[in-house]
Amino acid sequence: MRDRQIYDLARIPTMQRHDLIVIGAGPGGYVAALRAAQLGLDTASVDEHDRLGGTCLRVGCIPSKALLESSHLYEQARRSLQPHGIEAGDVQLDLGRMLARKDRVVEQLTGGIDGLYRKHGVTRYRGRARFTAPRKLVVERDGRAVEELEAGHVLVATGSRPATLKGVEPDGDRIGTSTEALAWPEVPRMLAVIGAGYIGLELGTVWRRLGAEVTVLEYLDRILPGTDGEIAREARKLFEKQGLKFRLESRVTSASVRKNRCRIELEGGEAVEADRVLIAVGRVPHTEGLDLGAAGVEHNERGFIEVDEAFRTSAEGVYAIGDCIGGPLLAHKAEEEGIACIERIATGWGHVDYAAIPSVVYTHPEIAAVGPTEEELKERGVAYRKGRFPFRANGRAFTLGETDGLIKVLADKTTDRLLAVHILGPRAGDIIAEAAAAIAYGASSEDLARTCHAHPTLSEALKEAALAVDERALHV
Repeated sequence: MRDRQIYDLARIPTMQRHDLIVIGAGPGGYVAALRAAQLGLDTASVDEHDRLGGTCLRVGCIPSKALLESSHLYEQARRSLQPHGIEAGDVQLDLGRMLARKDRVVEQLTGGIDGLYRKHGVTRYRGRARFTAPRKLVVERDGRAVEELEAGHVLVATGSRPATLKGVEPDGDRIGTSTEALAWPEVPRMLAVIGAGYIGLELGTVWRRLGAEVTVLEYLDRILPGTDGEIAREARKLFEKQGLKFRLESRVTSASVRKNRCRIELEGGEAVEADRVLIAVGRVPHTEGLDLGAAGVEHNERGFIEVDEAFRTSAEGVYAIGDCIGGPLLAHKAEEEGIACIERIATGWGHVDYAAIPSVVYTHPEIAAVGPTEEELKERGVAYRKGRFPFRANGRAFTLGETDGLIKVLADKTTDRLLAVHILGPRAGDIIAEAAAAIAYGASSEDLARTCHAHPTLSEALKEAALAVDERALHV
């Protein structure tokens, strides 16, 4: 680690002082900065990249969803339009154009955040932040210190980065993480994905649709760790029908490249050969170079910064939110934490309802959830009732030609309070918002069942699943 004492602070312009400095301009960081400015705090944002938005916007959520949408339309045009009476002819892939559209989407949205900073008066510093004391920072750019900052409050929102696997080192080309997989210049004939979580399945789906033969290698005996077991099992069947191949209980020991071919060695199993390898084994906190020790900020053995219920670290005046503190590594969770943290600083009160944070896997069909899985409820000894409703019994799903999947509602056996909703099906990511709102407001399954839903809509399946909790679903 570079010794922070090498900086000749006398050569840096006069120290800049702010009420709040936010380190990191990802979803949690930039939203926190905007909310602080709204509340009247003199706010600064430090980020090392030219484009704001963090991993999510630059090389994560947004570009991956752009490619998921484009690849879905490509596959739909090739295989799914004839039943609608549409003959598309000889559909061709222009990968360069598809990637360029993805880049335009990112550029427009990152520019939008820059505009919001200017509108709200957030001061922006480009460079890497490094603590020199609990509430003092040096901003380094191109290997030299360019600013010295001080604030009454400092918020660390540096997010996470892709985890690596021992024996499988990214080479920036044939063996890469999600960042590289968003920009491959050609469709690999064979792609090996290490990890059957949401990142591996989403990007594996993109390249499978575009023509790659995709094999997913997973250490566990199931896909989508942390997802409700029933939903994961049903999803696997659908993904296999789509062409994804799974090798479960496969421990990868190494990967190597020779003459543009990759060889992945498995413990006790036959090696896998591929044109490219995607490492998708999770994410780890991105706190390297911050010199947390200089600020007195403590972290756990996994590197996540430790905070209390008010997002305060072990250093007075220093806070942390988002991926770098652990929990669900989700952009919207980071945003909620950023807002709550800032509102606590400015007003004395702020709150995040962790029971009502949804998650979405943007495959096709989508997978969405809010609340605990059935397995988790059983482990906790919570008595519950379950209602299920298949999309094949939903009129709107039929008109869309998308009848795969189901909605599952879990409610407390005694009080009927809504505990969780799990969805595998079309536009699950949109439907789950209603379930999250219902949980946030303490609704019961009866409340959902008694709420009038427009017809014909996919959300009617949620109403029917709520009815099924009391064994009175009408359309199945």
